Amino acid sequence: MIVDVVYKNKMYYVLDERGKEISHNWENSMGELLGFSDVFMVFRKNNMYYSYDERCKEIAHDWENSLGEFRNVAGTFINFRKNKMIYTRDRFFKEISHRWE
Repeated sequence: MIVDVVYKNKMYYVLDERGKEISHNWENSMGELLGFSDVFMVFRKNNMYYSYDERCKEIAHDWENSLGEFRNVAGTFINFRKNKMIYTRDRFFKEISHRWE
């Protein structure tokens, strides 16, 4: 279970509830951390969004212009804003629902 993600010396460290390292990976491999939950993390790199599990293994990826602007991670879901609509997606970037802003 992911409890924290720490950025130090150009590396991201994924920590559990005891503060013990689960995994780590370089910033240039993963990109910029946007948000995380206990299950997965969302990063942006080269105009793409990526979701990773606690072991820094890629779950899914999709283009920024396809998904829209990142808003937040909540539980096992991610919210994006695109064309005045809010899209809720799962960690595989599959659309769950959408609504007007």
